[in-house]
Amino acid sequence: MDIQQIPLFSLLSNRMSWLSARQSVLAENVSNADTPNYIARDLRPLDFAGILRDQEFALKPAATSANHISPRTGFQPEEAQGEGGTPNGKVSIEQEMIKLADTQVHYQTVTNLYQKTVGMFRTALGSRSS
Repeated sequence: MDIQQIPLFSLLSNRMSWLSARQSVLAENVSNADTPNYIARDLRPLDFAGILRDQEFALKPAATSANHISPRTGFQPEEAQGEGGTPNGKVSIEQEMIKLADTQVHYQTVTNLYQKTVGMFRTALGSRSS
């Protein structure tokens, strides 16, 4: 059984992918802080309610090929809304570092949830080796 077919793992993996992509975009903002006319970018926040609506938790037919269901990928960065710039038009390094720290905390939280869930499955299957 593919672990991604379990809705909880799918949601956690999707969140981890989004956080990784956001970390990359924010790192680009910091590295281009002194670039003239550079505009800070960020990712649109994930719509958790929309993701839950898209997930089908009811019984459904089994997929006969892994290619039948395509994973969600390709988060698109956009101009940061309502924040990021300084009066002289440059990227605010302080603001970007705050976002980076926040992203790191969220990634660690999701990683911990993922590990705990795997641990629960191992316990349920009777093979609790870490």
